[in-house]
Amino acid sequence: MAIQFARRMDTLKASDIREILKVTQRPEMISFAGGLPAPEFFPVEEMKHVATRTLSEGGRQALQYSTTEGHPPLRRWIAERMNTRMGAAVTPERILITSGSQQGLDLIGKILLDEGDVVLCESPTYLGAVNAFQAYRPVFMEVPTDDHGMVIEELEKRLAENRRVKLIYVIPDFQNPSGRTWSLERREQFMELVRRWQIPVIEDNPYGDLRFEGEALPALKALDRDGLVVMLGTFSKIFCPGMRVAWLAAESPIFEKVVLVKQGSDLHTSTLGQMQLATYLEMYNLEDNIAQIRNAYRQRRDVMVAAMEQEFPPEVTFTRPQGGMFLWVELPAHINTRTVLQRCLERNVAFVPGGSFFPNGGKENFFRLNYSTMPEDRIREGIARIGAVLREALAESASPDLAAASQ
Repeated sequence: MAIQFARRMDTLKASDIREILKVTQRPEMISFAGGLPAPEFFPVEEMKHVATRTLSEGGRQALQYSTTEGHPPLRRWIAERMNTRMGAAVTPERILITSGSQQGLDLIGKILLDEGDVVLCESPTYLGAVNAFQAYRPVFMEVPTDDHGMVIEELEKRLAENRRVKLIYVIPDFQNPSGRTWSLERREQFMELVRRWQIPVIEDNPYGDLRFEGEALPALKALDRDGLVVMLGTFSKIFCPGMRVAWLAAESPIFEKVVLVKQGSDLHTSTLGQMQLATYLEMYNLEDNIAQIRNAYRQRRDVMVAAMEQEFPPEVTFTRPQGGMFLWVELPAHINTRTVLQRCLERNVAFVPGGSFFPNGGKENFFRLNYSTMPEDRIREGIARIGAVLREALAESASPDLAAASQ
């Protein structure tokens, strides 16, 4: 007999990024597609010593079940760092260790979203968050976003017109996919509006430590006086993504609810992984590793931007992020970047088409580039290849005969 799946499966589909990554495994491929950290900065040798010490001094505990909330020394370290570096006021008791930030997104969707509820998000927004929330069958409502953040007047309009808004999802620092960072004024205006409407905010902050220039700005969590901001953080972009150690900071009653659903999901995040990370933080200085990552990413961003300025046609515009791992490219509205991608793949260079970052579709003239993984010479070569394809595509679109011949 035919298997009858749950209705939620009707809305789920494979991630464009994951599908593209399958194509980019060939060594000759220059890939700007994934959000992968640079593996040369993974502390492999240090982790050998960490693993030995963890198992020597606490092996039985490390290999045993643990509490859902997480390893206490690790939670204390996270809370102290959030308070010191972000201006927050969180306690270790309100930190939940999760199996990657992706699990944090799923847990939030599980406790807040019923079918038909409204999720407000930036336009564009992070594809992984859309996929995580999608299982709970919400309605995504995009809020126009400029270089300073969500447009407050548009956000207020959507809050006033929709009574089923359950949460607002944002990435204020070096946003994925656009690379944009919210201004201080926009953050303050946003939090004033949130305070008035009493709507939970999910502040996703995987890239905040990767600032190359400019002054660090307070997190939304630091501006929160009502316990409405749930902050997601992760070690994936500043340490080792394969460990899948991240965290969620929330106040009551949200915190108790996410702990409850995590118990039903996986009981707890790997005890061994948490204890190894806590041991690393005791033995070594994570800030030194982060500084190395920042310096390398800054140089690679500069190389990519310079190459784009030289190789891309003038009709093409792009962001110049102050940090993070991505920049965002806009083509004339009539150019479909999925078609451009196919031509680029034939020349062994890849990116992520931008249409999937708009939950409601309709915008296929954008694409995202990642600069964290490729060395500088391959960045220059890859951008040159993309630039050649873009010039061809624009020339064909300007010529009816060429456009017809390419179909």
